[in-house]
Amino acid sequence: MSIEAIKSGKLRQIPGADLEDEELSQLDLSRINLAGAKLVGVNLSQSKLEGARLEGANLMGANLVQTDLRANLLGANLMQANLTDADLRGSNLRGANLMGANLSQVSLAGAFLSGANLMSVNLQDVDLRGADLRGTNFSQANLKGADLSGADLQGALFSEANLEEVDLRGANLAGANLMGANLLCAELEGANLNGATLEKACLLGTLMAETV
Repeated sequence: MSIEAIKSGKLRQIPGADLEDEELSQLDLSRINLAGAKLVGVNLSQSKLEGARLEGANLMGANLVQTDLRANLLGANLMQANLTDADLRGSNLRGANLMGANLSQVSLAGAFLSGANLMSVNLQDVDLRGADLRGTNFSQANLKGADLSGADLQGALFSEANLEEVDLRGANLAGANLMGANLLCAELEGANLNGATLEKACLLGTLMAETV
């Protein structure tokens, strides 16, 4: 396989490719097909991957800083990846594994993350407005200052997560598990908390919904 052909844009259909530890930063890789590809440790920082097929790809430990990842990442492995300031608006991350990844300052507005694993993830100041987060695992994750207003969080798991100063206005938290979560100064006006578990959660300074 020619790396130069990929970099020049001549090679766009390479599902299952082995590109481990390759240097692919600052490239236009829009709509490329890398489904099931091995991208462990790859440097894709500041590259454009809008519309790319990355379902089932292994991006463990990848450098995705400031990358345009408005792509199909269904079931992808993003463990320990650095996604700081990446653009994931509207991306399909259903069932993806992001455990231990850095997603600080990422935009995930309107993204689809149902069933994804975000355990212990850094999501500080992340934009998750209107995202589909049903059944997502946020256990022990840091979501301080994140915007989850209007997000669908039915059955999501937030046990021992840091939700300090989080915006959850109008969010659907029906059946969510917030046991031991830190909700210090969080905003929950208009949120649906029917059946949610708040045992041992810190609610100091929290602006709660009128009806729970």
